[in-house]
Amino acid sequence: MNPSSARPAILLARAIFPEVVDKLAAHFDVQANQADELWPPDELARRLQGKQGVFTTGSERIDAALLRGCPGLKICANMAVGYNNFDLPAMSAAGVLGTNTPGVLTETTADLGFALLLAAARRVTEGEHFLRAGHWDRWACDLLAGQDVHGSTLGIIGMGRIGQAIARRGALGFGMKVIYHNRSRLPEADEAALGARYVRKAELLRSADHVLLALPYTPEARHGIGAAELALMKPGATLVNIARGGLIDEAALAQALREGRIAAAGLDVFEGEPQVHPGLLACANVVLTPHIGSATLRTRKAMAHLAADNLIGYLTESRALTPLNLEALNQPTP
Repeated sequence: MNPSSARPAILLARAIFPEVVDKLAAHFDVQANQADELWPPDELARRLQGKQGVFTTGSERIDAALLRGCPGLKICANMAVGYNNFDLPAMSAAGVLGTNTPGVLTETTADLGFALLLAAARRVTEGEHFLRAGHWDRWACDLLAGQDVHGSTLGIIGMGRIGQAIARRGALGFGMKVIYHNRSRLPEADEAALGARYVRKAELLRSADHVLLALPYTPEARHGIGAAELALMKPGATLVNIARGGLIDEAALAQALREGRIAAAGLDVFEGEPQVHPGLLACANVVLTPHIGSATLRTRKAMAHLAADNLIGYLTESRALTPLNLEALNQPTP
């Protein structure tokens, strides 16, 4: 008998770092996808036959329809902090654990959020395109004049790990006045340490010079920034989204940018990604990046190793490091 046949089998739904494949192969029979094929749901379900675990990256939808055809599946380990690709109630009902990778990408994602804020407010992308097109032939007092970041008011919607990291950068690095809105208010000591003040969402939109979204996606939060919310913002304001694309009504945002009702936007996430709303592509005053918030080698490797450790821990010892629905599965707390 082949000794490896007694080992759990897992699927890697996307290409990952070779060292992480080797790490997993020491514990499991691994079906890898180093060609990085994008499998439709029926093909993903077919490849999950006989698998107890799957390594996902946020692109793969795990829902009731898929789970009905995968009765042996025990864990889906997401290489992402967000998990809106998981139908957690359906997974819990099927006895499948979901895990994510919080913490290891906080500071890197906050860096990208601030980069987008600076680039949008100071019209960096517009300036580069202007220069490369050969339009820069003289100085002018209002040439590509943007908005100040230092000393301005930063409004953060979503004050989890990443939102708090953004607040620290704004308050300590740029002397910004920080206001925030969140589902629940932070303890007073945390607010004081961050130099942040809690306000209602409408007040934040009216008051902030720069609005940054760092909240998790839920169906209720979809298009939470739409035409009505954009109308509350200052004409010179900047909107940045490093959370999930569906939080913004992209058609409404494109119209607001086109009409100058807000000054600029910086977006790393999109509702239909990898497709981008054509109205946004046509706007010069928006900085667009392809979901690279956590994209440094050190951070992406840390995320991959944490997802791998969740698979190893749960399938070998029934313990996961960062479970999402453990209580719903009625398992002992790690």
